Amino acid sequence: MTVDVDRRVSRRSFMKWSGIAGGSAALVATAAHLGMPGSAPADAAEGMVDAEKTVWSACLVNCGARCPLRFQVKDGTVVRVLPDNTGTGEIGNHRIPACPRGRSIRQRIYSADRIKKPLKRKPGTKRGDDQWEEISWDQALDEIAEKYQQLLDDYGPESQFYAYATGVIAATVSGSYYGGALQRLLKKKGGFLSYYGDYSTGGITEAMRVTLGGYIDSNSTDDLVNSKLYVLWGHSPMETKMSGGSEAFYAQRILRETNVRTIVVDPRHSDSVQLMADEHIALKPGTDAALIAGIAHVLITENLHEQDFLDRYCVGFDEGTLPEGAPDGSSYRAYIMGDGPDGIEKSPQWASRVTGTPTDTIIKFARELGNNKPSMIHQGWGAQRCANGENQARAIITLNAMLGNVGLPGGGTGTYPGSSAVTINSTFDADPNPVTKKISHFTWPDAIDHGTDMKGEDGVRDWDEDGNPIWDPHLDVPIKAIWAYGSNTLINQHADINYTKELLRDDSKCELIVLCDNQMTASAKFADYVLPGTSNAEEGDVVQQGLAANMGYSIVATKAIEPLYESKTIYDICTELAKRLGIEEEFTEGKTQDDWARETIEASREANPGMPSYDDLQEMGVWKVNNGSRVALTEFRDDPEANPLDTPSGKIEIYSAEVARKAKEWNLPEGDVITALPEQISTWEDSEAAKTNKDYPLQMINYHFKGRTHSTYGNVPWLKQAHRQVIWINPVDAEPRGIKNGDEVIVYNGRGQTKVEAKVTPRIFPGVTTLPEGAWYDPDENGVDQGGGPNVLTKYHPTALAKSNPQYTNLVEVKKA
Repeated sequence: MTVDVDRRVSRRSFMKWSGIAGGSAALVATAAHLGMPGSAPADAAEGMVDAEKTVWSACLVNCGARCPLRFQVKDGTVVRVLPDNTGTGEIGNHRIPACPRGRSIRQRIYSADRIKKPLKRKPGTKRGDDQWEEISWDQALDEIAEKYQQLLDDYGPESQFYAYATGVIAATVSGSYYGGALQRLLKKKGGFLSYYGDYSTGGITEAMRVTLGGYIDSNSTDDLVNSKLYVLWGHSPMETKMSGGSEAFYAQRILRETNVRTIVVDPRHSDSVQLMADEHIALKPGTDAALIAGIAHVLITENLHEQDFLDRYCVGFDEGTLPEGAPDGSSYRAYIMGDGPDGIEKSPQWASRVTGTPTDTIIKFARELGNNKPSMIHQGWGAQRCANGENQARAIITLNAMLGNVGLPGGGTGTYPGSSAVTINSTFDADPNPVTKKISHFTWPDAIDHGTDMKGEDGVRDWDEDGNPIWDPHLDVPIKAIWAYGSNTLINQHADINYTKELLRDDSKCELIVLCDNQMTASAKFADYVLPGTSNAEEGDVVQQGLAANMGYSIVATKAIEPLYESKTIYDICTELAKRLGIEEEFTEGKTQDDWARETIEASREANPGMPSYDDLQEMGVWKVNNGSRVALTEFRDDPEANPLDTPSGKIEIYSAEVARKAKEWNLPEGDVITALPEQISTWEDSEAAKTNKDYPLQMINYHFKGRTHSTYGNVPWLKQAHRQVIWINPVDAEPRGIKNGDEVIVYNGRGQTKVEAKVTPRIFPGVTTLPEGAWYDPDENGVDQGGGPNVLTKYHPTALAKSNPQYTNLVEVKKA
């Protein structure tokens, strides 16, 4: 049957769902601590007093936290969403209050955008036409299984790509990011092409790998009690980490208690500057490595750096610690002092010309860092989302090494804030992926379009049987199928939407796209089959924790209501597919989803002394334990010979011989540069290019927004009203364009156009605009996005080294609508 699918909710149904909670609410105070550390059953006396039950669940989106939620249920409907009420006021056993996103989750559960039935793209239409047939589950699963098997027979498992997905990031059985039911199913059928890195951290992950030997977070924020200076570099926890499970809750309190001087480095005067900082140091996007070079010049010339640390623990700061084969003059000191190949002294005056930051500010900042050790430099993920992002992140790590902060209380690695954790051992995710090859998270369009041409210099990675990296692997087949679960990256979150749309519309290339979600997103409209998944209120699972400083925690979520419409859990969907593929017993091992969740907790108890049983955790909801502050790389600091890093030298590699080899051997696209040192790189569509681009003279960066987590919650009416989508533009740039605060404007370049409200404010660097990421893509009949999303403007051009997303490197123009 061909239908015009009605995704609307009737007024009567909506009033029933939204009005139940408004009747007889009695909010009463509750004792927060009930004897056992961080443990208490959900209290039905809170919220709606005549609710029939109150069960624990959690918000599972990708904000860095995992907030417990308590769902109150009446007449089979979630009527109230309550926050965590356990723990004490002490950091390490603190409450985890959900932010407005999690508290508004009822509007997602009962959204008009819920996918109600299995959908099949109408024959004769193209992906993106939004023309569907409603079909039965049996038809959907039969046809998907048949096409999947055909593609496996024709191309092998390397042709199957599991799309980057974080919409259900922290669940164990139903998770979408790592492990989870869909990945387990694909593994059981021979595997799938996976990815390395991610849209959040692709550049810094590679920076840490070549510099520190792996993904190594820094000291936890509670360790600020031992710091003399706190620097948030491209990091805004007051917007990105808003919940009690993350920094917005505890970082402000720690700062009040310690009174540590705090500096934020960011092109934008963010809410973290407003609420946490003593000083804001602004700079042009993409110039962080230049700012650090100017700081390094001051540290060296005034002898404020830690030379003994650099000599013992680092490679390549001086000529004497360069690896064998490195050319003379290729040390970081030589680069800074003008003794390297470019012959340019990286003085504060030079750095000021590149960054736009005043020379006096650079000198003062350098002296503060040099005279206040240990300092804690927490690097956010904004700087590394530029076209030269790997060098930006490497430079910040290098500055931290020059200060000798590594391995010390009050210091850190110069990377992202670390935290304590509860170890979750999931037997459900135990199987390795039989396909060892990986591509970058960002380069899947290339693997669709010309996959067999891709090799090492295009971002393909592979490992031999002993786990050693193969130098120049290649793909044997292109991507022929995409499996997307809890994912909106195919369209909304990927770069250059208009290019990506046309690629996906050609179903002779990628022949099958299966998407499972509970909201009809922009990406869902580009699938062949759309399967209605459950919300987290409609299933139970073990939820793995977020970033909570010195507190580890674990949550057991309980099913609150029956699945709405014809939605099914991903575990049930995969079980049905496994049956059709002849591997049901191998997939389920005779266990239900609840059985796997129970087994996960029992398998995790040995690693976590005192961890309650599964049954007890269902009643408690959340279990908390104070594991103490994280101080990264203490063993390395104590004895680097006995505890080497996983780099070729075992040390911090400021000069990377691996990167030097790639710079020599890789054939890179025009405009791409990689360097053995963390040098300032001028690249395409950066601040230098803006000076000469008459058509698109403004830089555009994105930022993570309080009103949603990426695109999740982006369709919630409460949040859209509270946090409007606006583009920030400096008065210096707005005035000559005749743009006033509140005007509707068109932001455009050669890739696309989007309409949005202007916020004229000095809180953004002149010559720069900033547009929050994640707004739902909504094109009109002329292709102009009405949602104010940035990804019709961002460029699909993977970064040179990590092949990651450079979505903060763009040039645009803005005009009144």
